[in-house]
Amino acid sequence: MNIGEAVKERILELCSERNITINKRGTMSGVTKSTINNIVSGRNNSTTIATIKKLCDGLDITVVESFTSDVFNHLEQEIK
Repeated sequence: MNIGEAVKERILELCSERNITINKRGTMSGVTKSTINNIVSGRNNSTTIATIKKLCDGLDITVVESFTSDVFNHLEQEIK
């Protein structure tokens, strides 16, 4: 799994845990619907840390908490 896929999975995981839609999470975070949809659809595989921070702020969690998930434990090597 690459980092883009892991971020997508974590977004979906956190939405599921809180029983909210991805669009609701975007609204809560001040992230546009198109941006969050591009991340979740896989069209955006290089989400900025600023966007991740906004998504975390909307759920009142830290960036560290966001990355504390098994999906980030076995990422593919980005530089080959």
